[in-house]
Amino acid sequence: MIIYNVTTKIDASIKNDWVEWAKNEHIPEIVGTGCFSNATLAQLLETDDTEGPTYTIQYHAESKALYNAYIEKFAPLMRQKAFDKWGNKFIAFRSLMQVVH
Repeated sequence: MIIYNVTTKIDASIKNDWVEWAKNEHIPEIVGTGCFSNATLAQLLETDDTEGPTYTIQYHAESKALYNAYIEKFAPLMRQKAFDKWGNKFIAFRSLMQVVH
């Protein structure tokens, strides 16, 4: 199992709208690519939220090949859609993990 983690710091002014967009549009669209079996949205706790909250979305892929397919075929468009909608009101970084059995 591969976990593709996207951590995003959101400007406080878009918090509620961003969460609704992530839950109802962005995450379903990414899972809908068929590359991930599910995703979890969480808010980071015990962090400095002065400028806005920080969220993580963890997408679960059955294999590295499925993750690679997402990165090659879908990631550029999904990232562009986020920038088109939110501009400079967020910053995101990504990490890749493998579940240890």
